[in-house]
Amino acid sequence: MSAIPAFLDHLVLATPELDATVAAFTRRTGVAPAPGGAHVGLGTRNHLVGLGGRRYLEIIGPDPEQAGYTGPRPFGVDRLTAPRTVTWAVAPPDLDAAVASARSRGYDPGPPRPMSRRRPDGTLLSWRLTDGPGAHPSGLVPFLIDWGTTVHPTDSGLPVVPLLRVTATAPDPDALRPLLAALGTDLDLAEGPVGMSFTVEAAHGPVAFGA
Repeated sequence: MSAIPAFLDHLVLATPELDATVAAFTRRTGVAPAPGGAHVGLGTRNHLVGLGGRRYLEIIGPDPEQAGYTGPRPFGVDRLTAPRTVTWAVAPPDLDAAVASARSRGYDPGPPRPMSRRRPDGTLLSWRLTDGPGAHPSGLVPFLIDWGTTVHPTDSGLPVVPLLRVTATAPDPDALRPLLAALGTDLDLAEGPVGMSFTVEAAHGPVAFGA
């Protein structure tokens, strides 16, 4: 099994305190994630850092400029008390075909739906992703994403810290493996509490970020 899952697009590190988490990542790796932008109407904003190739890390948290937002925020940000790697995304060559294939193999990732955010320079980014009600609640089974004609985040000059490996634990790893296979990907799984970790190569050596 590869140390990096097939078709990995990005990892999601959610946090209740975005600025503090970005500062901690910078301190630990020597690489400062770039401001990504606000998810208007969802109460969040993000910072991004490349992980090598067409892969990146999204650090997402509450947006103070959307202080009046009262609805639930993406990735359960409202329920967090500390940063946590909550899920990941894969970018198959054909999103619609991948959804159909997964359904035929017994797993429904949900219908693709449009999303967008505006970069600090005003550029609107648009994409499609799956996050249907049937998605696995652990976050260890990825959602699918298609950037369409939008410039991929890794093509916008992100700072880079190379990804070395992604690992996860689950109470019943064997229950997740068929779902991952249905999506055409895999994940280094071991038995344990639900959690996901990743390791990057900083200038002074490997740095691990736990669940």
